[in-house]
Amino acid sequence: MANQSTGAIKKPPLFVDLDGTLIKTDLLLESVLLLVKRNPFSLFLMVFWLLKGRTNLKHQLAQRVEISCENLPLNTEFFDYLQKQLEDGRDLILISASNEKPVRAISNHFGFFIDAIGSDKDINLKAENKLLRIIHLTPDEIFSYAGNSKADVPIWNEASDVIAVNCTIELANENGDKSIQRFDSPGSMLAQFWKAMRPHQWLKNGLLFLPLLLSHQIDQIDLLTQTLVGFISFCLCASSVYITNDMLDLNSDRQHHSKYNRPFASGDLPLIYGFLGAPLLLLASFLTASILSREFFLILLAYYLLTTLYSFSLKQFFLIDILTLASLYTLRIVAGSAAISVITTHWLLAFSFFMFSGLALLKRFTEISNLLNQGKTIIEGRAYNTGNKKLLSAAGLVFSVAAVLVYMFYIVAPETTVLYSSPGLLWAVCPLLLYLLGRIWGMAFKGKLDEDPLIFAISDHKSQFIVLLSGVIIWLAI
Repeated sequence: MANQSTGAIKKPPLFVDLDGTLIKTDLLLESVLLLVKRNPFSLFLMVFWLLKGRTNLKHQLAQRVEISCENLPLNTEFFDYLQKQLEDGRDLILISASNEKPVRAISNHFGFFIDAIGSDKDINLKAENKLLRIIHLTPDEIFSYAGNSKADVPIWNEASDVIAVNCTIELANENGDKSIQRFDSPGSMLAQFWKAMRPHQWLKNGLLFLPLLLSHQIDQIDLLTQTLVGFISFCLCASSVYITNDMLDLNSDRQHHSKYNRPFASGDLPLIYGFLGAPLLLLASFLTASILSREFFLILLAYYLLTTLYSFSLKQFFLIDILTLASLYTLRIVAGSAAISVITTHWLLAFSFFMFSGLALLKRFTEISNLLNQGKTIIEGRAYNTGNKKLLSAAGLVFSVAAVLVYMFYIVAPETTVLYSSPGLLWAVCPLLLYLLGRIWGMAFKGKLDEDPLIFAISDHKSQFIVLLSGVIIWLAI
């Protein structure tokens, strides 16, 4: 058919797949996560829905959750291509195996598709079913199709033009000699999964070595090995939790000034990797922990349950999230003691709780400072707003000073004279500790601190020097 104004031949309609093609995510899995975040026990209900068929599961989810269209990760190069096709007067139709309700919502959000078609409660619009619907809508059977998976092969075989988005070469070549237009995003899934595991956060699990150091048994190879095994199990468990947490926080992360680049939020890592990877990492963690004592295993289990409760609920409550984070750090120290069968002193537990409560408050303080710079008022998914800034700074400073006071009381405690030959040297650590905390808080007030003060302290050269110097002083006091 000719365009009368230009004399140009109008291109055949382009049918566009949604999941993995237009957007770099899967609406079914996103819907599952939204409902699970609202009510974790809905997982059991989903199993019942799935027994009645995949289309029933999609339908039931669509009735209960609403996908936020504004921040969905796009395949940007392909999206720009669609804009160009629209300018050329081409008809674009969004067609997906996802339920029709969210498909139409996304189509309305973009506003350039002439129609939007999705699965209903009876028909799963995938593969041959999708092909039949397309043929029904194109009587001359001339159409183009953009897809991304093996299920799209039957449609590509009948299409006049094949557009493959992030599709493997082997899959695309199943179309023989037919020309293929490709839109591929560079990057390794393995590298993205490694990033999602957040290995830089494993440094926090170094707290497990603290009881070994403070009990002056670092030279015992068997105890060092046991602590290392415990460290590995905590790293695997923490990565499992990070992945789960990132999948539950997709919407809030996509609105965050830096977290939107996380693998799942950005769509660079498909959600299926998280659904499979998180339980496998947790299983590996528990199997590793089983090598050690029953007490250590139970502490690891308690750590996992508390972090899970934090992810689903506790992080939404004012100050309770702070106390939970401090408890999780302290549990690491308790686990380190259990790994080598020593008793954790109440001094160390108190110091840890006050110190990490202060750092958690500092983290919220910096998040609010960043909100003010962005013109926002609340932290998405948290119970904090810009009006809490003074309270957080005051409470954080009190907790930080309390940690130093606990350390000072420890120096004059009777048991300290038993462990150290020169306990008086331990006083030299006090000004170093006060300087370190004061410097970090000072940088936060100036807006020069990242949102995770602990990671900053670990990577900052001055902080590293202060910690090293403190360690030398404590070693000399032994």
